[in-house]
Amino acid sequence: MIQAQIKLRVTKKQEVILNDWLLSLTRVWNWAIRKIELDGKDSVYYTKIKFQNLLANHGKKIGIPSHTIQGMLVTAWESWKRCHKKIAKKPKLKGVRNKLNSIPFPDKIRSIKDGKVSVPGIGKLRFHRQDIPEGQIKCGRIIKRASGWYLALFINVSSKPIESTSNSVIGIDPGFKTCLTTSTGEKLEKKKRLKEVSKRLAQSQRGKNKKLTARLQERLRNQRKDDNHKLSRKIVSENKEIYFSKDNIKLIAKKFGKSVAEAGHYQIRRMLEYKSIASGRLYEEVDSKFSTMTCSNCFSRNGPTGTAGLSVRHWECTECGFHHDRDVNAATNTLLVGLGLSLEPAS
Repeated sequence: MIQAQIKLRVTKKQEVILNDWLLSLTRVWNWAIRKIELDGKDSVYYTKIKFQNLLANHGKKIGIPSHTIQGMLVTAWESWKRCHKKIAKKPKLKGVRNKLNSIPFPDKIRSIKDGKVSVPGIGKLRFHRQDIPEGQIKCGRIIKRASGWYLALFINVSSKPIESTSNSVIGIDPGFKTCLTTSTGEKLEKKKRLKEVSKRLAQSQRGKNKKLTARLQERLRNQRKDDNHKLSRKIVSENKEIYFSKDNIKLIAKKFGKSVAEAGHYQIRRMLEYKSIASGRLYEEVDSKFSTMTCSNCFSRNGPTGTAGLSVRHWECTECGFHHDRDVNAATNTLLVGLGLSLEPAS
């Protein structure tokens, strides 16, 4: 199953309806989140099917299709489930500062004809023409963004594998001055999008222009996502085995802030993972422990360490005399660990 997003061309009347729905569904979400939390304290738990039917026959009262309300209840139930499994944080209540921005449609959406798509409760919505993968549309979700309204379609069709151009095996070390460094010595750069837009973004924030600020941030996300798609596609097409050094991104972000957000390493890792699976490649994340300080030639640990050692970009092993580029050495060690070797010093 894949997701395709199309930009809608809603009328003023349809926009009023959608905004009213978002307001009503915000109350449904907050009610569902609090009910699960408070009932859980009294050891009252719900199955997925039982919880989605708690507001049966309420659709006519608030003017929203009952299946859309069920979809919102299921979303809240799934959020708590992910929290209990420690996959995600505790779901938050929606409000002015944390607005609800999507409307679920769990039912099958009819075939798209003549540049229009039929959505239950709203009618036919026009959209900007674009290519949509052929397949059965299982469900959808209308999303409100700064640039307009979008419809995310979940289509039951298999994704196309990426064509292979080489069968290399590489290790990858993430960085911030250079986005990624490979064990072959190649340093993959990315455009510094945040730096390009930071001046204009700061002006809009000082001027308290919320619409412009949101639009600039959305454009920045789209550009970064596009860059990561192109970069991950290139890596998957050129390599049959990919080993990625898994760093603690959250901890690093607390120290270095913007430079970590600019790199978008977490997004790259997720893209490499699903594209490798779809294309029959091997992708594994390797623990980054000792990868920087260990010599990839003799495995002795005498390289730069700690925050003070971040300024050391080149170093020489005191045991074997091998000269290292810091990032290339870490990527090489990532490859060695991925292939099953241990970074223990030679006896």
